[in-house]
Amino acid sequence: MIRFGIAGFGLHAVKRLMPGFALARNCRVTALCRRDLVKAQESARQYNIPQAFASTAELCRSSEVDAVFVATPNSVHLADVLTAIDAGKPILCEKPMGINAAECRLMVEAARQANLPLGVAQVFRFEETTAWLRERVATGQIGTPIFARAEFSFPGARHHDRVWMHDKKIAGGGPVADIGVHCIDTLRYILQDEVMRVSARAIPNKSVPDIEAGAALILEFSRGTVGTVQCSFLAEYRTPLEFVGESGVLRSEDCLNVERPVTLELRQGGTTVETATVSNQLAYARQVDAFAAAMEGKAAFPAPGEQGWQNQEILDAAYRSMQSGKMEDVPRVPVT
Repeated sequence: MIRFGIAGFGLHAVKRLMPGFALARNCRVTALCRRDLVKAQESARQYNIPQAFASTAELCRSSEVDAVFVATPNSVHLADVLTAIDAGKPILCEKPMGINAAECRLMVEAARQANLPLGVAQVFRFEETTAWLRERVATGQIGTPIFARAEFSFPGARHHDRVWMHDKKIAGGGPVADIGVHCIDTLRYILQDEVMRVSARAIPNKSVPDIEAGAALILEFSRGTVGTVQCSFLAEYRTPLEFVGESGVLRSEDCLNVERPVTLELRQGGTTVETATVSNQLAYARQVDAFAAAMEGKAAFPAPGEQGWQNQEILDAAYRSMQSGKMEDVPRVPVT
């Protein structure tokens, strides 16, 4: 049984991580930290977590913690990951992994040097929907993919509990960094292909001028697929995915959610030839169990730190494109 400490026990930990750990088979939460020790202790009592700390450093020093789940605001991911590495703890870090690719590189190289597992919490890699789509693309059910589309939006422009998401210095960006990264990673994972170039256009944010309120991205993949990503903090909640190939179409209207059953569809020749209704309820549990299995040497973790770094290279290129108005190249991350 792998014992996790959660660094940054905020809304995400309460809403997503703890329900996931409750369903996990090979890991549990034994410690948490919040900046306010009193609030940390209150959270620990509420969720029956044995230890509470006021800093990541204290959490990492605990002998009751085998691995650290970094769920702090984006701007402190680098410091928290390096702190855990210095303490000899494997780390699973929330997405986006850093504020920029340079930070992600520092994390990955430090973990390699210390020979410690480092993963990025791209949770949609652990969904039933993602697995269903990935298998059908890989087995040629739609032929060569021509277009791929992912959207993610929710009305978070005002009064969201994660108030720091509207501060560029803390969040690193707007919806492109927060939820667009999910779309980017999901397309990469399902297509099993890499983004070579990206073009992006932003929707201005009237209330917070230095971050976007929404954006549209065009992704050029190495094998010729053209991907589009749309994300926003203004529109109603929606997470459709679609893959259009030479001989078929895969689609779902509400693919990237863990709360409701999802219907998936395969169409060939204008006719629906296969449908499935699946649940993503176990995605967060599978994510932490998979990291536990990697720590025990049973299987490779499907979202290693290099994948978080590669996603960040795409995010950085998208933000460069917003400024330049041009298509920007995406550097490839070296994989050992």
